[in-house]
Amino acid sequence: MDLVEEAPYRFRIDRHDPMRVPGVVFASRSLLPDAAGDRSLEQVANVATLPGIVGASYAMPDVHWGYGFPIGGVAATDLATDGVVSPGGVGFDISCGVRLLAADLDRAELAGHLDAVMDGLSVATPRGMGRGAVWQLADRAELDAVLRGGSRYAVERGHGNARDLERCEDYGAVDDADPAQVSERAVQRGQQQVGSLGSGNHFLEVQAVEEVYDAQVATAFGLRPGQVCVMIHCGSRGLGHQICTDHVRAMEQVMPRYGIEVPDRQLACAPVSSPEGRAYLGAMAAAANYARANRQVLAEAARRVFATRTGRALDLVYDVSHNLAKIEQHRVDGDTRRLCVHRKGATRALPPGHPDLPDDLRPVGQPVLIPGSMGTGSYVLTGVPGAPAFASTCHGAGRVQSRRQATKAVRGHDPRREIEARDIAVRGASRRGLAEEMPAAYKDVAAVVEAAEGAGLCRRVARLVPIGVVKG
Repeated sequence: MDLVEEAPYRFRIDRHDPMRVPGVVFASRSLLPDAAGDRSLEQVANVATLPGIVGASYAMPDVHWGYGFPIGGVAATDLATDGVVSPGGVGFDISCGVRLLAADLDRAELAGHLDAVMDGLSVATPRGMGRGAVWQLADRAELDAVLRGGSRYAVERGHGNARDLERCEDYGAVDDADPAQVSERAVQRGQQQVGSLGSGNHFLEVQAVEEVYDAQVATAFGLRPGQVCVMIHCGSRGLGHQICTDHVRAMEQVMPRYGIEVPDRQLACAPVSSPEGRAYLGAMAAAANYARANRQVLAEAARRVFATRTGRALDLVYDVSHNLAKIEQHRVDGDTRRLCVHRKGATRALPPGHPDLPDDLRPVGQPVLIPGSMGTGSYVLTGVPGAPAFASTCHGAGRVQSRRQATKAVRGHDPRREIEARDIAVRGASRRGLAEEMPAAYKDVAAVVEAAEGAGLCRRVARLVPIGVVKG
């Protein structure tokens, strides 16, 4: 793949047929994917063929191979020109995202309580494959209420408080959710998983604020040096996975009807305005609300542990997704257009003054939460004015090894012991779960954040370091 270095941290893939727009990759040279083992730049070019795409097919600094879209891919299609929506542009874990809570105690104060807190969090946090959840839903009607109401419904049922919703993307729920577009199989997979981490790269981590880069913004977010935090990373579990599977199949069947051809069947899509497009968006919104409720309930369980073990509270800093397609308004070629913005392994990063932000955050911009690989630091960023890529940025470190490769690489090692040697308490359900997520499997998150900031996508606010981790 020929890349043209347009500017520091910005590379261009020139448009060629059947691409409709160029590709743009935000990265340093050291972060570019290895063409021999990672074809994600080819996927960037493939995404540029989608009907209605505007601007460019974008890739974030943590870009790596995904399903159809690269993970770290951003693309927007224009609704006025039969722009499409593609489930591959969202991914299987719909509305997977990160929630950050800040405690009213410092790291030194936690030291004597750490083991008790970690033991409590381990018991209170269902994780791993299969069933098990904090919130046992009574029936399908209650699940439908979750699918429509997300965190709002969870708070209504006693899982949290009204302020939580002010600090959630979309104020806790995506509008236009349509549970009728969620298959019975997806319902079966999701009925007993509200309030569970799952497996893979999902985690609950106790952290401390190690460094603050912008004191004014950090204060507005509710962060200070030395403060203890809890970061939760999870999504829509089996329900979201099934919704993606179902709607990819449906769109594959109807593409010929709309005269759509794509270079990769994993880019199956349909016009946003079509029955199939609307059905997917309704089901996707339902899965997004499920994911919001999932993180809300897990956060409330963590609050109970902190209250019992330390006598202290946890306040929500923010909750934001990194796998979603949203109808938004953006300026394109001097005009304001309604676009379907796909962010797949990419985080919305609204700038200061944006009307979708709550009053207390509007002067400083939206918190952006970037988890590192297990055992390394995480970052809190903020959106900036005039950012490219439809106010989007990276979502994490980005894999450089598959889970299988990562597991093989630590053969003969004890992952738990290696993490604990860094003074990080580990509550992991399996050796394999830890092995798959060791730092060597990921890019350097500091380099990823540096590239994102250097490309004008966001700005650093604080760096957090792990104290303890709960994993599946």
